Amino acid sequence: MILNGPNLNLLGTREPDVYGHDTLDDICGRLEDEAQTLGVRLDMRQSNHEGHLIDWLHESSSTGAKAVILNPGGLTHTSIALRDAIAGIEVPVLEVHLSNTHARESFRRRSHVSPVAKGVIAGLGAHGYSLALQAAAAL
Repeated sequence: MILNGPNLNLLGTREPDVYGHDTLDDICGRLEDEAQTLGVRLDMRQSNHEGHLIDWLHESSSTGAKAVILNPGGLTHTSIALRDAIAGIEVPVLEVHLSNTHARESFRRRSHVSPVAKGVIAGLGAHGYSLALQAAAAL
């Protein structure tokens, strides 16, 4: 399961100097191709609403997801509820960020997600999703 949080629907046009020129559809298309090679099935979703992400995290357990790749967007730095949802499921969560959040504004340097994530990939652009998919397939 690949979950994308707020504003990631704007990829390709939103601050391309920070997030790149790839759209979320571009990234998802490449991941679908890679998933076929790895022999895994993907369920990719995006929402600008925190509650949807929490519901989907809860759902991951009941649908048999092997792992969740999560780009929580700005909720990374603000959402205790998202952190608690991750802590409350057994499915491992891999946190992904297109930009290096540690090299940006000070408020972006703290993640509520990282302490409960299996791993974190940040700053490698769209390639970070591919690395997370490879890691998830190996779990």
